[in-house]
Amino acid sequence: MMTEVLEADARTRLRIIRQAKSVALVGVSGNELKASNFVATYLVRTHLRVYPVNPMYDEVLGLKCYASLADLPEVPDIVDIFRHPRFIPEVVDDAIAIGAKVVWFQLGLRHDGAARTAIDAGLDVVQDRCLKIEHARFSGRLNLAGFDTGVISSKRLRDI
Repeated sequence: MMTEVLEADARTRLRIIRQAKSVALVGVSGNELKASNFVATYLVRTHLRVYPVNPMYDEVLGLKCYASLADLPEVPDIVDIFRHPRFIPEVVDDAIAIGAKVVWFQLGLRHDGAARTAIDAGLDVVQDRCLKIEHARFSGRLNLAGFDTGVISSKRLRDI
């Protein structure tokens, strides 16, 4: 029995990232030790307009933080989810309600039921992938540490 693939392939992820101008980070943390904050720190340095969404904060990384997707000043191109899997269906419903085109479930997050709901509503779905890693990978900025070293070489750093 074949299982249904409920997420975007690499070409679709590349298209999503290239076409996106804005991203809402739902569940982003103001704690710089949290993965969501690290992703946000990276994304604010890209071409994307970043909208933190978390009712627990007034701001994250100096950006106004919004209580919900409905409070955003625009419909984001990507809704990037950092919430516990049990909250993913609610976030997907909110993304559909505001007219978002993409829901992105961060690394470690899967919810096939919510993914099916999003796909049925016409949204692209990415599951269990980090937007920061995918952006860096497609833009050539990814190395072992996940940072742009500024070095372009096929040799390992110790050989340069």
